[in-house]
Amino acid sequence: MPVLGGLWAPDLGLRDSGLGVGADVAAGVTADEEDEGPPSPVWETLGSSPVTCGGLSLALELPTLIRQLRAAWRARRGGPRGPEQGQAPGTWVPRGRVEVEELERDAEDKSAQRAADGRLARGHAGVMLAERRGSYPLIDLRILNTNVQQVELEAGSRRSVKRQLSFQRYCHASRLLRGQVARAPGSLHLLDDNYLGQAAHMLSKVGTWNFDIFLFERLTNGNSLVTLMCHLFNVYGLIQHFHLDMVKLLRFLGMVQEDYHSHNPYHNALHAADVAQAMYCYLNESKLAERLSPTDVFLGLLAAAAHDVDHPGVNQPFLIMTGHHLASLYQNTSVLESHHWRSTVGMLRESGLLSHLSLSMRQDMEQQLGSLILATDISRQNEFLSTFREHLNNQSLDLDQAPHRHFILQIALKCADVCNPCRAWNLSRQWSERVCDEFYRQGDIEKKFALEVSPLCNQQEDSVPSIQIGFISYIVEPLLEEWCHFNEPSQLSHTMMDLLQQNKTRWMGHAHPEQPQPEEEEEEDGGRENRGPVGNP
Repeated sequence: MPVLGGLWAPDLGLRDSGLGVGADVAAGVTADEEDEGPPSPVWETLGSSPVTCGGLSLALELPTLIRQLRAAWRARRGGPRGPEQGQAPGTWVPRGRVEVEELERDAEDKSAQRAADGRLARGHAGVMLAERRGSYPLIDLRILNTNVQQVELEAGSRRSVKRQLSFQRYCHASRLLRGQVARAPGSLHLLDDNYLGQAAHMLSKVGTWNFDIFLFERLTNGNSLVTLMCHLFNVYGLIQHFHLDMVKLLRFLGMVQEDYHSHNPYHNALHAADVAQAMYCYLNESKLAERLSPTDVFLGLLAAAAHDVDHPGVNQPFLIMTGHHLASLYQNTSVLESHHWRSTVGMLRESGLLSHLSLSMRQDMEQQLGSLILATDISRQNEFLSTFREHLNNQSLDLDQAPHRHFILQIALKCADVCNPCRAWNLSRQWSERVCDEFYRQGDIEKKFALEVSPLCNQQEDSVPSIQIGFISYIVEPLLEEWCHFNEPSQLSHTMMDLLQQNKTRWMGHAHPEQPQPEEEEEEDGGRENRGPVGNP
């Protein structure tokens, strides 16, 4: 099991001083794409006497043999890139001509790709622009430098270096072998059987409301989002239903997890995993579970996982106040949510996860995904809440209609996004401290640059208890009350509202220490975790 730059990599059959043929083939890159240097021992001739098989001379270096095999395949197919008219089948094209054809073909492909990228960047009527933050450069120099230190390359062996670069392109493109940057020299991102067993045990109870996402993050070595989403997709049979390529799925999820900023105290991949787990619990509510289509479930989970991707750690007013380019791009309206959506679309297209679906279906799913993510804009809270109340009062929700199901998915995602105060105290308190820490960091930046400090961002004036009391009273309670009304009767909804009131009372006690506080001993050690499961398994 080879190790690349402190990262675990599966055994791809790579041997010798370079990475061998396996790397180049896996990356779709052949050695003749670059200037060839002195031949290495790997490419020695296969024998002194000519040996033929089906008209092919095997007394050739392997790269040349590969070229001739490709030329023979093209000659058999014929067409624009086949043999010239009048050329006898099976006649070998001179090596120089093959190389020229290869170079011309590569130039054409690169020119077409640049033209496509230009069209995507400019956009035109009916085509949505897609954004990405972490797609380039294609070579991760951190991995390359570490790998060069660990592998003794032959001095002056340009061919070996080129194989390294080819494999680095493959590693970066697939995102399967890249993982997280090692925190300590020589550390491997490989879990032993004990940790894997505990993580698997937790996943068996992922539908319970007492799921400890912080523990799950440790058990998966910082890969909670990818691990959780793969499990949920498998539980719902989405991989089989949509005929998803598992490699592309892992690549996409790895890109999503990577594009969250780990230095954000709150808006990071762990928050996305927590929202996805809450969304799964909501999708299992009896009124929804039997009505949702596979597309509804797929989009609901996908939106939960990517709803805050590439969050900068500051809010929309800060971006507008500082004249950030995203604020200008989206005209100061749902700036962050629009960026999260477009970034997700960019990753979907880059990974090719949905490339096998029809164009109309892909566009429809991208638009619905955007509608879900844009619903998490907190400034649109009253808009959604009033519409939700109107539907409930008039009993006009018909979940057999796709637009109504989509609206309920929007409400479910909004609830999942702000459900931290409804968790057990030992979990809810950690989220509260994290989000306030992120607020305070923004306030410190604003003070440093003599900007007006945004509301809730002044650590000297805005305490954690006061922020949480206001958040619960004006945002969470009104929304969750209507959600519980919709799902009635629901054990999960009652559990959430009970925990919400307990946590609010506790924060009020912290804000006013002179008032008596409820007993915390049981909650500090797990609280409701020891009282049995709630919600749907």
